[in-house]
Amino acid sequence: MAPRPRVVVIGAGIVGCAIADELTERGWTDLTVLEQGDLFTTGGSSSHAPGLVFQTNGCATMTGFARYTVAKYGALGLDGRPCFRPVGGLEVATTPQRLADLKRRHGWATASGIESRLIEPGECAALHPLLDQAKVLGGFHVPSDGLAEPLRAAEAQARRAIGRGAKFLARQKVFGVESTGGRVTGVTTEAGSFRADIVLSCAGMWGPLLGELVDLAIPLVPMAHQYARTSPLPGLGGATRPILRHQDADLYFREHGDRIGIGAYGHRPMPLPVKEIGAGEGMPSELAFTPADFEESWAAAVDLLPSLGETKVDEGINGLFSFTPDGMPLLGEHPGLDGFWVAEAVWITHSAGVARAMARWLVDGQPGADLHGCDLARFEPVQLAPDYVLARSCQSFAEVYDVVHPLQPMEEPRPLRTSPFYERQAGLGAFFLEAGGWERPHWYEANGDLPEVESVPARNDWAARYWSPICGAEALVARRRVAMFDLTSLKRVEVTGPGALPFLQTMTTNQLDRKPGSVTYTLLLDEDGGVRSDLTVARISAERFQVGVNGNIDVDWLRRHLPRDGAAQLHETTPGTCCIGLWGPLARAVLQPLSTTDFSHKAMGYFKTRQAYVGQVPVTAMRLSYVGELGWELYTSADLGRELWDTLSDAGQAHGIIAAGRDAFSSMRLEKGYRLWGTDVTAEHDPYEAGLGFAVRMDKGYFIGRDALAGRSAETVTRKLTCLTVDDPYSVVLGKEPVYADGRPAGYVTSAAYGYTVGKNIAYAWLPAELSVPGRPLEIEYFGERIPAVVASEPLFDAGMTRIRSAA
Repeated sequence: MAPRPRVVVIGAGIVGCAIADELTERGWTDLTVLEQGDLFTTGGSSSHAPGLVFQTNGCATMTGFARYTVAKYGALGLDGRPCFRPVGGLEVATTPQRLADLKRRHGWATASGIESRLIEPGECAALHPLLDQAKVLGGFHVPSDGLAEPLRAAEAQARRAIGRGAKFLARQKVFGVESTGGRVTGVTTEAGSFRADIVLSCAGMWGPLLGELVDLAIPLVPMAHQYARTSPLPGLGGATRPILRHQDADLYFREHGDRIGIGAYGHRPMPLPVKEIGAGEGMPSELAFTPADFEESWAAAVDLLPSLGETKVDEGINGLFSFTPDGMPLLGEHPGLDGFWVAEAVWITHSAGVARAMARWLVDGQPGADLHGCDLARFEPVQLAPDYVLARSCQSFAEVYDVVHPLQPMEEPRPLRTSPFYERQAGLGAFFLEAGGWERPHWYEANGDLPEVESVPARNDWAARYWSPICGAEALVARRRVAMFDLTSLKRVEVTGPGALPFLQTMTTNQLDRKPGSVTYTLLLDEDGGVRSDLTVARISAERFQVGVNGNIDVDWLRRHLPRDGAAQLHETTPGTCCIGLWGPLARAVLQPLSTTDFSHKAMGYFKTRQAYVGQVPVTAMRLSYVGELGWELYTSADLGRELWDTLSDAGQAHGIIAAGRDAFSSMRLEKGYRLWGTDVTAEHDPYEAGLGFAVRMDKGYFIGRDALAGRSAETVTRKLTCLTVDDPYSVVLGKEPVYADGRPAGYVTSAAYGYTVGKNIAYAWLPAELSVPGRPLEIEYFGERIPAVVASEPLFDAGMTRIRSAA
């Protein structure tokens, strides 16, 4: 048996204690937890967190974390006192917009297996009699939500870990992290050194200071969050009322005996530089309660709960919480120092779930959950700039309780990353949204006069946000003529060297040992066979491959597995290059006259690549399409990007060419049935379940995840990613909605869009295999209503066969 590693956990807050409990339960008992202050007392965010656990979240992973927290702490006690009280959670709406949002949240809860109800104002008031029923339009009730006792839960888990052999040491501020040969070997405190094979930073708001010790940017900002307690309210004690959220006013409420606790997110963002927080010796003076910031929140609280007018704010604190640029936790291993792990920006609500995932990740090599939205490696380098982190974290704070559309952008700083086509796109009236720092056109106002606009059906208010009927016109023109799509923001790397092919063969599922000029769609798998990404690999020459990846997490994964002998090298090419997708039935008519290269099907078939000139611009041309049309991805250097745009645009005028945006792109790829990794497919799914078994070549030799796939096939799966269609054009499903079969929840929607060519709403959903039968009637819960859907054969559209499939 392999020796158990020595583990040092930095931070004895609830996250550090939970991880110590989970690791020791799995046999990693040579574990030391170092706390810079005293154990299980005030000093960190765990000590002043109000402990409210509302489980429902738009991210299924975060909901899963919260569900485990409720289950674990609900079964945990300390000295005869519980660590969690399931008093229930009640969210109320005082505006129509919020009421719609609560209906959406009910769908999220149902899709995640959480029992919940949408209730009328009268029942809201019955559950929480302090409410002014006349102010409430409706509510969302989750009986299993409740109150965690953070310090009690932390100590209870610490005691269990100690009983298995772990050590907890107080007054141990870490000043240094020791390493040899790129691997951590220990940490240094005032008391001395602690040897370690694994160091796990759970320091919360002090995390960035530890990051500095190992040259690791930890993008979080401590933000002051106001929490106040009222003076005693006569008659309050005795009854058990649910925890309450009034998100229209950025407020939440809980009871403290005969007093009400009020938390507020409606005040101005109040970031505090990490170095001003202190080192566990008590809260700094900057966190003293600021009454002026609470005035508006107090007025809103009294308006909803009129009896609070009989009280006053008796005490308050501006407690510190960690916020990140996207509001998600930071989990993972240092990209340049093996053995140094991070679990930061984790709230009480998700603490036990995160701890279990981290323990599984460390002990088993897999976290057992889809963590791509939490992965430390998810940010682009530009997103780690201190000014960027501060601006986005402040917006994350301001939007904690906002009704957020799936496409709603962060506003500052913008624009940050732009393609060489940006000026041309702006001149065409592009409507830009941002992703990964990139400005990406979603449609062009210049296309507003296209006759196809008139045929695009209207959609409801929610689905019409960040949308225009122009999007549909652009999709139809791309299907009928030809369009240019900006693909510059899609991340790409080059892998080169004599070991490039063996390296990529080991990392991916498909056969890459093909002649130069080939392009291959393939997958990255975890050791357990889960799809951690999909790639497009073009073999440019014998020892040079261009690889299209899904993000920085893929780059991190590939770099970690590079051969140590240097036989293969990897470098990113995205910033210095650009790409236009030229797609549509007239794409060849536009492209061929511009080049001496033969772009005929015979000379350049599907999934082939060649070096060519388009006018004066040297390009790497790849014959493939993510929208299911004839066409090419045309790559060139950034300095020649505008010339490539102008050359194609000018030549295409005679063929009715347009520039088209992301919305048309998304609609067309769903019509063709192409999967979107991170949305349709994650590491929680295997290739056969996802309909990607065609990209797996079990006979090619070893690759990561191959052994786990042995015996699996499309015939053995118990669940499938399934295409559904909805006839009602007005109800454009957004994604994450529950799917019902015979009146019972059976699955959930992943991607969704209106198919402008097929004239139906399209939704992909995970369903039990027995339900994935063409023609099977189902229902999708859409803002509290169930709309009819039907399982469809895929693809719905196939340009090569020049026909549209029927729904059945």
